[in-house]
Amino acid sequence: MKIEQIYTGCLAQGAYYIESNGEVAIIDPLREVQNYIDKAQSDNAKIKYIFETHFHADFVSGHVTLAEKTGAKIVYGPTAKTNFDAIIAEDNQVFQLGDITITALHTPGHTMESTCYLLKDKEGKDHAIFSGDTLFLGDVGRPDLAQKGDITEADLAGFLYDSLRTKVMTLADDVIVYPAHGAGSACGKNLSKETVGTIGNQKETNYALRADMTKEEFIKEVTDGLLPPPAYFPLNVKLNKEGYKDIDDVIETSTKPLSAKEFEFIANETGAIILDVRHQTEFIKGFIPQSIFIGIDGGFAPWVGALIKDINQPILLVSPEGREEEVITRLSRVGFDNVLGYLDGSFETWQKAGNEIDTLESISAETLSGKIENNEPVFDVRKPGEYTSEHIKVAESTPLDFLNDHITEFPKKDKFYIHCAGGYRSVIAASILKARGFHNVVDVAGGYGAIKKTDIDRTAAVCPSTLK
Repeated sequence: MKIEQIYTGCLAQGAYYIESNGEVAIIDPLREVQNYIDKAQSDNAKIKYIFETHFHADFVSGHVTLAEKTGAKIVYGPTAKTNFDAIIAEDNQVFQLGDITITALHTPGHTMESTCYLLKDKEGKDHAIFSGDTLFLGDVGRPDLAQKGDITEADLAGFLYDSLRTKVMTLADDVIVYPAHGAGSACGKNLSKETVGTIGNQKETNYALRADMTKEEFIKEVTDGLLPPPAYFPLNVKLNKEGYKDIDDVIETSTKPLSAKEFEFIANETGAIILDVRHQTEFIKGFIPQSIFIGIDGGFAPWVGALIKDINQPILLVSPEGREEEVITRLSRVGFDNVLGYLDGSFETWQKAGNEIDTLESISAETLSGKIENNEPVFDVRKPGEYTSEHIKVAESTPLDFLNDHITEFPKKDKFYIHCAGGYRSVIAASILKARGFHNVVDVAGGYGAIKKTDIDRTAAVCPSTLK
């Protein structure tokens, strides 16, 4: 038996490859599936099942493509309804895979069709549970807001409590937990950086699995402080339910080099967003006016999904040379398939053509100190929890996730300063503000990490979980 976790850091997502005696199961595959096919061929094995723990909201899964390419059967849990052929498993239905078995455990709560998969070894002993978004390490899945209906967030949390208590916490302490996500995912509030644990460890450390916790306490704690889900979540659920284009076709049509003249023409004719994915230090020095910066080497795909509301939005790319296909692939992972092409030769091509460029003013944290003494406004675009734990005393909280809600707070005429934790999110925010006509925005390089090394007056550090 072989179990391999295939973890994708930019999505904080774990897919799983399981092989036993020539048969393979893939759990929650990414949209690009060749890696799984290659692994199975290397093992001289056949992919038999594709298990989906639920309709994912934060990425487009590869189940449809993988089934088409391999003939493997897609398996969802009870109550799932799909537009493609799939086995809708009954609760406790057993699937044979080589010498082992995988049992579907219906665990509604994160979503109503959410299902965990329990792997038993060839002796029939419980070995591991693939817990999807039902149980994370350190947290549980948020009662999902991406699938609207008559069921409330509190109802879902109540179902989740019952599922955990009757289907998961009853397993032996040495059963391995393989979750669908780790730290950085928007599917929970406080996920651990670890990606593999055990049931016993989670009973000891996970706030949601306290032995003496009542259902009412669970509902309150799980739903308290939940931020609204990103706008693309319901759109990804729809793709995962109804199907989507093969990612190879998306890459073929989107990887289209454009001259500066062609790039400008398409931008003017289609209203496409110009998405600049270079490093923030390059963007600051020069970019195409009206561009939005979201760097490929940061939390790229989740920020694209959070800030570009419509997955069908036409996009033109300014990418580091040689990384265009990688960018298009990572956009497709979250459902953004409408890339019209990329600027051949990157930003230098635009400059050489003599076209207008824009720049972003950026100052050091030490320089910011003097600006604060002059009462010039400072805005903090980190998440609310980061701001709550510690911030510049005079800074206002304007989280990047909800920048649109704060647009009226930014000065129209006077200079103002924005920072994040390290200098990535603040450049994203600055690019959005500049595109909307706020040309007095100034980025603070290095963010709060650099600010902490200065004498700028800050609040005392507090752990947000201790605040009431």
